[in-house]
Amino acid sequence: MRWENLSDGPRAAAADAALFGADAVTTRTDTPGFRGITFHEIRAKSIVNRVPGASRMPFEWTVNPYRGCTHACVYCFARKTHSYLDLDTGLGFDSQIVVKVNAPELLRHRLASPRWHGEHIAMGTNVDCYQRAEGRYALMPGIIEALRDHANPFSILTKGTLILRDLDLLRQAAAVTDVGVSVSVGFVDEQLWRTVEPGTPAPGRRLEVVRTLSEHGIGCGVLMAPVIPFLGDHPDQLRATVRAIAEAGATSVTPLALHLRPGAREWFMAWLAREHPHLVRRYERLYAGGAYAPKWYQRRITRYVHDLAQEFGIGPARAGGARRIPEPERVPPAPEGTQLTLL
Repeated sequence: MRWENLSDGPRAAAADAALFGADAVTTRTDTPGFRGITFHEIRAKSIVNRVPGASRMPFEWTVNPYRGCTHACVYCFARKTHSYLDLDTGLGFDSQIVVKVNAPELLRHRLASPRWHGEHIAMGTNVDCYQRAEGRYALMPGIIEALRDHANPFSILTKGTLILRDLDLLRQAAAVTDVGVSVSVGFVDEQLWRTVEPGTPAPGRRLEVVRTLSEHGIGCGVLMAPVIPFLGDHPDQLRATVRAIAEAGATSVTPLALHLRPGAREWFMAWLAREHPHLVRRYERLYAGGAYAPKWYQRRITRYVHDLAQEFGIGPARAGGARRIPEPERVPPAPEGTQLTLL
């Protein structure tokens, strides 16, 4: 996706393509509370994106109101997407945030189209829809309201605690459609957290989100990701993490070993060389075959985490698990028409 496809303005000339030639872009560099962060506010042409057929993702449609992420996770696989806009995939990804300010209205228009058939929509799959920028722009309430009003199934993956602001809306949506919520917590080691996820809420605060959602009738799973080789995969670390996830009341835990796609790989390896130079050769060997850790490593982590989950009374994620709440609040009636359920 190029910058000119994100805006309603005229197509930029070749020399200006990708960013600053677009007339519909408003750039803000002096936002209170966001020192060092640049926001590029754009009016997008579309907001519902089809996942490429070759993707490993178990869903077909996504909504991403932001590009770039102030969570600044050193391993983030979405870093490469910033290069499509001629933006830096390192510090630029952490500090140059594209905001699709018209995301809620675009989504509502798409859901009302007769060509839309109520397919599941996943959010938080590229960058976090509840990153700090959401506290300023508040795009998610309008997005959830549109999904609720059309009884359209959806799921959210986040590291952000701001999702609790929208708890009432999630409850309303769960009363009329399938709603899935997952929180990403790869480890509870706070020293590791401070170095690899410096812009995120602490793991303990994320687990409080799991607990709060569960207490209010919104079942919440945990994506235990990433499990970071040689830094976060010691059996004691895995046990402590799964125990904490279970104590938070998670409905499921699904481990995912670190993967290093182009863009993320270079940034992560540069960080590793600075912080843990003794591990560079081990990583080069482990990821010699590509972006993903070897199958034997993935299987070992998955088996160990699932054994721990069984020990602590939780299990792997169940595809299509509906998140229904008791005694739902009254909401506007959904439009007539057939809605598909999660697969």
